[in-house]
Amino acid sequence: MQKLAFIGFGVVGQGLAEILLEKKEILNKENGFEYSVVAVSDFTKGSALDNNGLDLEKLLELAKNGKISDYPGATTGLDALETIKKTNADVVIEVSYTDIKTAEPANSHFRAALERGKHLVTTNKGPTALFFREISDLAKANKAEFRYEGTVVAGTPVINLAEMCLAGNEISEIRGILNGTTNFILTNMEKGKSYKDALKEAQELGFAEADPTADVEGFDALAKVVILAKSVMGAEINPEDVDRTGITGISLDDVKKAADAGLRWKLIGKVKREGGAVKASVKPEKVALTDPLASVGGATNALTFETDLLGPVTIVGPGAGKKETGYSLLIDLLAINMKG
Repeated sequence: MQKLAFIGFGVVGQGLAEILLEKKEILNKENGFEYSVVAVSDFTKGSALDNNGLDLEKLLELAKNGKISDYPGATTGLDALETIKKTNADVVIEVSYTDIKTAEPANSHFRAALERGKHLVTTNKGPTALFFREISDLAKANKAEFRYEGTVVAGTPVINLAEMCLAGNEISEIRGILNGTTNFILTNMEKGKSYKDALKEAQELGFAEADPTADVEGFDALAKVVILAKSVMGAEINPEDVDRTGITGISLDDVKKAADAGLRWKLIGKVKREGGAVKASVKPEKVALTDPLASVGGATNALTFETDLLGPVTIVGPGAGKKETGYSLLIDLLAINMKG
């Protein structure tokens, strides 16, 4: 029985909660996975802690229609760090907001959980990108698991693909579409829409934030290539080492000229071994229509792994979404459960 504590209970946390309720019986039957939620702490919705267990349906109801801190009989009023310290959870699910420049407050949550020997499952890019090695070492020192599948392409299994399915291969390059917003914009520009109109539609559909800078200037993809460089290739690389350019300089005329030449613009994140070094970049590239990445349109993501034993291996799937990202957390919970 895994005892779970949610730190953050917004869209992603609730996505996982809904999956856990929907799949409870089949997860137990087919995966031997049983769980109990013992704590939830959210910056805006409040907190509830009961080491004997909380009703997950009740928590979802309160999160959507009230305050988690209204949970009857639970200890309430604790902040995230107090919750981590006082819960008897085996696994901390960290899905809070993070400042990508400082990695706080999530970095403190990560460390508090791991220092107490609690497994850590997260979709949080900030600490994973900035402090991957330190966090991994802290987990090992405390015999805890640090799992982060959802930090790169939501529930599409990129990290697990590299770790398990491609085990034994030398991976020389990883390149792909790591941001659905920019891919959606470029796809629509190819249909004749201006950058401004394509961005507006992306915002209306919820693919882009009111301030789209992190997406369109390549910062979101940058964090993901840093995570890939560190976790898959063992590189010591920092965000400032990444050659980054966004898509704001691409005009409708650029898109038309590329199409006339049998090419298609994509914002490509790349991690590549060059001699003894690992280089990383995020920049718009014109890819040939024969490239598997060229056919990936809309808000979909894709990555191609160049391997020595299999050659190129491409995986395509969603890179965002409530249930899709919630599923990435489930993948990691099941991996921990398998290890016993």
